This record gives sequence, C-alpha cells and structure tokens, in this order.
Amino acid sequence: MEYQAMTTTWPSPAKLNLFLYITGQRPDGYHELQTLFQFIDYGDELVIKVNSTGRITVSPEIKGVSLQDNLIWKAANKLKNLSQCPLGADITLHKKLPIGGGIGGGSSNAATALVALNYLWNTEYTEEQLADMGLSLGADIPVFIKGQAAFAQGVGEQLTPVKPREKYYLVVRPDVSISTAVIFSHPELTRNTRKRAMAELLDAPYGNDCEKIVRKLYPEVDKKLSWLLQYAPSRLTGTGSCIFAEFTSKNDALHVLAQMPENVSAFIAQGCNLSPLKKTLLSYQSAHTKST
Repeated sequence: MEYQAMTTTWPSPAKLNLFLYITGQRPDGYHELQTLFQFIDYGDELVIKVNSTGRITVSPEIKGVSLQDNLIWKAANKLKNLSQCPLGADITLHKKLPIGGGIGGGSSNAATALVALNYLWNTEYTEEQLADMGLSLGADIPVFIKGQAAFAQGVGEQLTPVKPREKYYLVVRPDVSISTAVIFSHPELTRNTRKRAMAELLDAPYGNDCEKIVRKLYPEVDKKLSWLLQYAPSRLTGTGSCIFAEFTSKNDALHVLAQMPENVSAFIAQGCNLSPLKKTLLSYQSAHTKST
C-alpha cells in the first residue's frame, strides 16, 4: 500500500450537552436519554505520522491510563484490525481538555483517531461504519465522528442533525474529576423524565438531570455554578465537572471571565454546528482532490 510519511495535525474538539434528560434505564444498565450536542472551537490536537512498520504508538503517556486503556490506541487498533491495514501510526496528543470534565475529551480523541487514520490509511470506511466502530468504544464517539451538532436519543447513538444558535460560552472547570459511573449509579438520579419531541425540547428552557446530583456530591461545582448564574444562564455539561454560561456576544463572556478569581480554570469558546474535525477532513480531502 502506498502512503506518504507526512505529519498531519487534526483537531479533537470539545462538546457541550446543551441539555441532558434521562428518560429511563435499560435492562443492561445503560440509561436512555435525550440530549443536544454542540461542538465548540476549543479542544485537543492529534499529530499523526503514518509509518510502514505496522506499529501504533501514542505519546505522551496519560497519567493513570495504561496504553491498552487509552481510547486513541484502542480506536486505532480497532480500525487497523478490522481493515487489516499493514500500516501503523505514531500519534502525539496535545492535551488541553480535562479528564472527567464532561466535555468529551477521551471520546473526541478516539473519534479523531478513527476519522484521521481512515483517511491517512485509505481504509475507505463510510462515516456510518466508523460511527459503529466508535459506538463499541463509547456512547459519545459517534457524534464526534459525524461532526454535526445533533439531537441524540437512545444511549446517545440515535443522532438527528440540528442547528442550534452558535453562542459564546464561558466554560469553567472546577478542580474535581467526576466519574460518569458514579453519577449514573447514584440512587437519587432522576431516571424518568418524560420523553418529548425534538421540536418541543429545542424550544423549551434547557436543563441537565445530572446537575442536582453533581452539585450535591461536589460542593466546588455547586459554588462555581451559583456564581455563574448571577451573570447568565448556566448549567452542567454531561456528567462531568465542567459548567458553562452562555452569551450572545464574546465581549459579554470576556466581561464575566475578567471577574473570575485567577486560580479558576476557565476558557471562552464559540459553539460550532460543524465540527472542527469535520472541517479539517473536508480540507484535506479537497486539497488531495486538487493535487490528483
């Protein structure tokens, strides 16, 4: 198989759950939900160099995560094994997104690995096939692969593209890491929110069924969220520790950021209905088409 041993850079964007409702629990323990995913123009980066040795390397090591448990490594090997591709890849992760933050860091990394290597190895899987591969590794991975803001149902895999307003967000990360399993297994978690039609949900005020439990278990999240709510509509994203306030202008977001204590981890980003990863793939494909 011919390949070019060039180094390419791929974004691995964060996502926000603009709303998240838990509508039931299946016999296998997974929770049924209704949620609205939107990407933001902030995230990690994967730098990938294809090699002819067949080896897959991922660096640097992530503290507390073995290579075999690293979602990037798992995704790359899944694609390699299914496609029987003889090539390998040296992958370097530039990490900005917090682990356990609820903004999709690990899932986004895995999706970027699948999308990028499918292109670089020329394995020619469709977006749907890649999404199925991703789903076997994590429920949030398909939305990152498809790269469009989406209303999601089921366990998060039933996706309908939507175009919510691309607002500016002040994302705050309290200094705690929250396990999804801890939140989803909590006895007081709401599991019976009424299922509603997409149109009704998009027009209603947004909320997150996990927020009450997270605020109860993690006082630091509760404290930061109470502070943000003084300035703008604010809530938890996903089941992690990150919270966000929404603004119609970047200046308004900057104004609130300027008032935060210096020791608070926070950043401003804009919502993206088309993922930065999707834009990058289209750019590479376009450049390749022009050169052939």
